[in-house]
Amino acid sequence: MTMQNVGRPTRPEETQSLDAGFTSLTGGRGLLQDEALIFERDGWGKTGVDLPKVDAPADDLGELVRRSPIGLPGLSEPEAMRHYVRLSQKNHAIDLALYPLGSCTMKHNPRLNEKMARLAGFADLHPLAPLSTAQGALTLMDRLSHWLKTLTGMPAVALSPKAGAHGELCGLLAIRAAHEAKGDPRRRVLVPTSAHGTNPATAAFVGYSVTEIAQTDDGRVDLADLAAKLGPDVAAIMVTNPNTCGLFERDIIEIARLTHEAGAYFYCDGANFNAIVGRVRPGDLGVDAMHINLHKTFSTPHGGGGPGSGPVVLSAALAPFAPAPWVVHGADGLTLVEETVDAAAQAFGRMSAFHGQMGMFVRAYAYMRSHGADGLRQVAEDAVLNANYVKARLSGSMTPAFPEGPCMHEALFDDSWLEGTGVTTLDFAKAMIDEGFHPMTMYFPLVVHGAMLIEPTETESKQELDRFCEALLALAEAAKAGDVERFKGAPFLAPMRRLDETLAARKPRLTWKPDQGVAPAPLAAE
Repeated sequence: MTMQNVGRPTRPEETQSLDAGFTSLTGGRGLLQDEALIFERDGWGKTGVDLPKVDAPADDLGELVRRSPIGLPGLSEPEAMRHYVRLSQKNHAIDLALYPLGSCTMKHNPRLNEKMARLAGFADLHPLAPLSTAQGALTLMDRLSHWLKTLTGMPAVALSPKAGAHGELCGLLAIRAAHEAKGDPRRRVLVPTSAHGTNPATAAFVGYSVTEIAQTDDGRVDLADLAAKLGPDVAAIMVTNPNTCGLFERDIIEIARLTHEAGAYFYCDGANFNAIVGRVRPGDLGVDAMHINLHKTFSTPHGGGGPGSGPVVLSAALAPFAPAPWVVHGADGLTLVEETVDAAAQAFGRMSAFHGQMGMFVRAYAYMRSHGADGLRQVAEDAVLNANYVKARLSGSMTPAFPEGPCMHEALFDDSWLEGTGVTTLDFAKAMIDEGFHPMTMYFPLVVHGAMLIEPTETESKQELDRFCEALLALAEAAKAGDVERFKGAPFLAPMRRLDETLAARKPRLTWKPDQGVAPAPLAAE
């Protein structure tokens, strides 16, 4: 088996192996060029814009007068354009191929949603615009709130949290406010072993101590351990459902009953809502608070550090403590409740300066309206079907972490099938790059040794899933056949070879200085 065998030859003779041991399947790979830093491309004071010489005196600037060059690179327009195009060719993206990161839901973003978000009435709206001029935006927020509450079976929603972890913070602050309003300031939160790392971090940030709940052999919350650790000092539990192992918590209703019986609240991490949207309403399961990652379930652009959006739905018990602002219907149209007085007297405060991320609201609402109720249900069904197809195809060569029964939206494998091969999870992931695929999530969740977490999402066709699975099956065969060098040296075909990741993490070069140049990247495979 040779590299890139999952592609399509452009000419019959290209199926023959090259000296490097690869098969040339795309003529374009040889045209990809290396690219220096933009500052290193600077040359002879060029600029793409002609600016008139400033003759006015600058006496009023005092010490602010510039005494040295500004330090920006001088490039012509073609040079600047080519620089950024070449950089884009070095990034993997959902527009290029399957993006199998588990726990992330890297799904295709319909371009219709992008077009709607760019409408002038939404894209150009100022957060301080008079409410009378923003009725359309408020109407969209109101309708989005309605559908989020309908899909979750919850009576209240806070739109302002900007991401999943921000939503967790919102939910726990509401829980803390509810306990304090009863004069019962509890200070402990229970979190399962397999939880997202943001769960215990958020609880600690709010001021809670964190107690870990054990996991059963089949990857679910250990009910006996939960019951033993619940007590009068427990404020809440934080459970992800479907959980981080890609499994539905079968005992979720009993978990909620035990929690409420102890006087605590049930916070559900909604990062994986994409797997159950339209199929299960968390409110029916006893959930008190849950954030929804609009950038996962409802297709807003994911990655790059933002912008994101993590609205939080709340039960009737927590609704009075929801943060301002929220939209209400008034005599003169829609308005915002922004002050913690009257009806909002118990609100714990605000999550952000304004009202949320409008572009994310528009994209999510457009996604909902274009899919409809039946389409959203199919999203969950197809996401689960695709993950189980991947699990079924790969299980003969790779070892599922929890082989019994179906998974939900992601297929989780451990590294026991690599034992004795000399190949690690990291080596396998690096070799995937040579096959044209972004690696899956590695070494997470931590409860599975050498974890490989794959989430194909609902937007991938069977043809694309087969292409992906064939590549992984071929790599698995090569690993078991003893072709260790192929993995230890990977990636061979990427613009840069394997870095010394430990050195890069401990001594990162975060800024460029004119006199330092660029040192060769340290390679682990040399």
